[in-house]
Amino acid sequence: MLKKLQTKHISLIVGAGLCAFLAGAIVSAPEIGKSVSQWLKPRKTQPEKLSEESKAKSPVFALVSQSPQERGAKLQALKEASKPADQNRARYLLASDLIEQKQAQPALKLLDGLDRDYPVLAPYVLLKQAQAHEILGQEGKASDLRQKVLKDYPKEAAAAKALYLIGVPEYQDKAIAEFPSHPLTWEIIRKRLETNPNQPQLQLVLAKYAYDQPGTVPVVDQLAKNSTLKPEEWDIVGTAYWENNEFGKVTTAYAKGTKTPRNLYRVGRGLQVSGKRAEALAVYQELVKAFPEARETSTALLRLAEMATVRKDALPYLDQVITKFPDKAGTALVEKVKILQTQDQKAASEATKLLITKYANSEEAAEYRWKIAQQKAKAKDYKAAWQWAEPIAKNNPNSILAPRASFWVGKWAAKLGKKEEAKQAYEYTLSNFPHSYYSWRAGATLGLNVGNFNSVRQMNPNLVPFQRPVPTAGSETFKELYLLGQDRDAWLQWQTEFQNKMQPTVAEQFTEGLMQLAKGENILGINTVSKLEDRETPQEQAQYQALSKQVTYWQARYPFPYQKEIEQWSQKRQLNPLLVTGLMRQESHFEPKVRSTAGAVGLMQVLPSTAKWIAPQIQLDSTKINLENPNENIMFGTWYLDHTHEQYRNNSMLAIASYNAGPGNVSKWVQTLPKEDPDEFVESIPFDETKNYVRQVLGNYWNYLRLYNSETSQLVGKYSTVHPQLPVQ
Repeated sequence: MLKKLQTKHISLIVGAGLCAFLAGAIVSAPEIGKSVSQWLKPRKTQPEKLSEESKAKSPVFALVSQSPQERGAKLQALKEASKPADQNRARYLLASDLIEQKQAQPALKLLDGLDRDYPVLAPYVLLKQAQAHEILGQEGKASDLRQKVLKDYPKEAAAAKALYLIGVPEYQDKAIAEFPSHPLTWEIIRKRLETNPNQPQLQLVLAKYAYDQPGTVPVVDQLAKNSTLKPEEWDIVGTAYWENNEFGKVTTAYAKGTKTPRNLYRVGRGLQVSGKRAEALAVYQELVKAFPEARETSTALLRLAEMATVRKDALPYLDQVITKFPDKAGTALVEKVKILQTQDQKAASEATKLLITKYANSEEAAEYRWKIAQQKAKAKDYKAAWQWAEPIAKNNPNSILAPRASFWVGKWAAKLGKKEEAKQAYEYTLSNFPHSYYSWRAGATLGLNVGNFNSVRQMNPNLVPFQRPVPTAGSETFKELYLLGQDRDAWLQWQTEFQNKMQPTVAEQFTEGLMQLAKGENILGINTVSKLEDRETPQEQAQYQALSKQVTYWQARYPFPYQKEIEQWSQKRQLNPLLVTGLMRQESHFEPKVRSTAGAVGLMQVLPSTAKWIAPQIQLDSTKINLENPNENIMFGTWYLDHTHEQYRNNSMLAIASYNAGPGNVSKWVQTLPKEDPDEFVESIPFDETKNYVRQVLGNYWNYLRLYNSETSQLVGKYSTVHPQLPVQ
C-alpha cells in the first residue's frame, strides 16, 4: 500500500526490456485489441438491468442512492401515479427528506394518515410526525405522538426510541428492561453509569449486547471487579473480552465461568498468547480429557503439538487429530511430515501419501500439490505440472488455489501444444471460479471482451447503478427501513432484533454486513460478509454456498461507495473507473480516514509527500491538502495512477505494481523477470506483497466488471451454465 514516489524526478531503467515485455503482453491475446473500441462508447442513460434478484421490486428503492435534490421530483411523481405501496414509500421518503431540511409543515402534510396507509412503518411515521412538530416548537403534540407509539406499538423497536426521547426515569427503566439490545438503551445506561458506576446489572447489559461498541471495555473492566457474579455472567464478561482481543483478561473471566469446550479453549489460548506456557498446557490437557469429542479439542491438540519443546513429542497429539478429527487431519499431517523429515524419511513419505490420498480434499493437500506442480513447471516438465495441479480444482473447489491451478493447467497445456485442452481449462476456470482473478485471466486469454494487462486502462464499461439488496434476516419493518435508506432507524431496529451477535446465523451475519456497509463502516462490512466463507459446520457451509450463488452476496463483498467521485476523476484522467475502484478497495476498503504505518492516507492511500509533489502540477496549493476528504484523495490518487500508467505505456499490471512497490523496483523486475508471458511475470514478482497486490487489485477490477456491467455479467452467466470438464493429462 506504499506509494514510494518521493522525488520530483524518477529514474526508470526500462528501455528495450519494457518494449519486449509489452510486446509479449500484446501477443498473448491479439483478439482483445479488436474489441477495445466497443468499450469506448458513451454510457447509456438507462443501463441494462444486471439481475432481478439484486433489486427489491420498487421504483422508490431505486432512488435511495440519490440526493434529496436529485430524487425530489421523481418521488413526487411516484407519490401521485404509482401503486399504493410505492405511493406510501414515496411519501415517507419525501417527508424524511423535508424533515432533514427543517421543512416541517410540508412533511406533516405528507405524513398525515400515513400510519394507517403504511402499517409496516406505522410507529416510525408517528415518530416522524413528532419530530416535525418538535421542529415547529410544538412540544405537546410531539409528546402526545410518542405516547401514542407506546400505547399502540409497545413491543416494537420504535417504542424504545419513544421511551428514550420522552426521557422520564421510569420510561428509561422500561427501556432497559424491555429493550436491552437497543442502542438508545445503551445511551441511557452509559449516562446512569457516569453518575453511579457501581451498577453491575447495567454493566452486564452493555457487556452482553454492546461489547463491540467503543468504550465498552472499561465498563467490563469495572464489572470484572465484582466478586458476586454468577458463572453464566462471567461467561458474558469473558466473551466481551475475547471479542475485543483482551486475551490476558479472558483467562480470569472464563476460569470463573461455566466449563464448556469453548470456554476452556479460550482460557488456554489466552494463557498461551500471554506467554504463560505451563498454565496453557494444563488447560489444553484438561479440555482434551474432559471433552474428547468437541470441535475445540482438535484445535487444542494442535496447540499442544505446537507448544511441544521437543518436536517428536508433538507426534502423539498430531496422531490423535488425524485419527479423530478428519477436518483437521490435513493440518496435522503437514506438521507431522515436517517433524518426520528430519527423523524418518520413509515415515514422512507415508504421511505425505496419506495427505494427498485419504485427505485429498484438505487445503494442505492442495498446497502440497501446488508446490510440486510449481517445481515441475520451473523445471519445464509441464506434463508433470499439469498432472499435479489438475486434481486441486476437482478435490479442493473451495480452495484459494483451485482457480489458480485450473488456469495454469490451461497455460501448461498450451505450452505442450494442446490448444483444445488449454481452451477447456480456461473455460473450466471461468465457469467454476467466476469470482477469481484467474477467471479474468482465463477470459482475457480466451479473447473475451474483458480487458487485458495492456488494454484495461482504456476501457469504459457501462455500469449498472448499485441498489441495495433485500436483507436475508430481520423483520419486514427493518427491511423496509433499510431499503428506504433510513439508516439510523434501520440500525436501531436491527440491533434490537439481532440478539445473536456472538453466534449469528449465516443470514444474520450477511444482514449485519449489509447494515455495516449502509452505515459507511466499509472495512467492517466487507470483512463481515467475506468471513461467511469460513463457516465450518456442513449446514452453515451449505447456507453459505447457496448465498454465494447470488449476485447480492458478491455486490456486498464488492460494494461501490464513492461511485460518482470515482467516475468523475476516472473520466478526467482517462482511466477505467472499475480499475480505480478495484485499487481503492484493496488499498483502504473504502475507509476515507484510514492511515498506513508509512503514513499513507485515505481511500487511495496517498502519501502526503506524494500529494505535495503532485499539487503544483495540477495548480493546487500544497498547504491546503486534505487527503481524508474523499474527493481530494481520489483526485490525487487517480493522478498518480495515471502517472504510473504513463511510465509503463499503459500496461496496468506494471502500473499497479509500481503503485505498490515503487517505480525503482518495477524497473528492476522488467529487466530480470520473464517478459514473454505476463502471467509468468506476475507469478515471478519477488515481493509477495506486490505479487498478491497485483492479483488482488486486478481481481477486484474483474469482480466489479462482472457485477456492475450487464454485458460481462451475462457473458459469465453463459459460461456458468456450460459446466466444462477440466482436462486430464
